[in-house]
Amino acid sequence: MSDTPAPRRAFSPAERDYIRRELDMFFSTYPTVAEGFHLRTWRGGSQAGQPKLPPAAKSLLERGLMQLDATTSIPRLFFTEEGIEELRVMMADRRLANPEKFAHVRRELGLDG
Repeated sequence: MSDTPAPRRAFSPAERDYIRRELDMFFSTYPTVAEGFHLRTWRGGSQAGQPKLPPAAKSLLERGLMQLDATTSIPRLFFTEEGIEELRVMMADRRLANPEKFAHVRRELGLDG
């Protein structure tokens, strides 16, 4: 066995765009990483009551960077430990996330004081 770290599973461009949209200001309110991402649910058909997963969210789930909590009335996606680490990397890179626009996320992740 070697002590090499696990390979990074960097976010794809579509996943980064999804994350930026979900963490951007919404009706003059800043969302937090801890609250998770709210998902809509199917209202009818064979999938009634199940969460609607955008393609980027589905990809994040499949790669183990987020997990689904459907136990509440509004299903949510939460970052796993690996996902939080990738989010820190993304938020630390000013090319991937504007530091002024996402200052609230950077503070929550401990990147800024």
